[in-house]
Amino acid sequence: MGFTIVDIENTPNPNALKFNLNQPVSRGTLSYLSADRATGHPIAAALFAIDGVVTLMFRDDFITVNKAADADWGPIKAKVRQALAAAAALPEAGF
Repeated sequence: MGFTIVDIENTPNPNALKFNLNQPVSRGTLSYLSADRATGHPIAAALFAIDGVVTLMFRDDFITVNKAADADWGPIKAKVRQALAAAAALPEAGF
């Protein structure tokens, strides 16, 4: 079963949005400062495949997505929603 975004919150950083999910995506905090560091994490890899996504932070039941300053949130939000809906909970997370 995939993840559903229940709410999207602005952050103090205009290039970051907090995507609140219907279920936990991690235990504790996981930060990915580049796509190279997300190797082995299929959800992070899928999100980094979205044009404009530059960093990610996973914590419990939300993901903060940071975009490039010149990227538009419209397409990114739609693609994040699609990627999370298609994702399965990670077995190593115990969910």
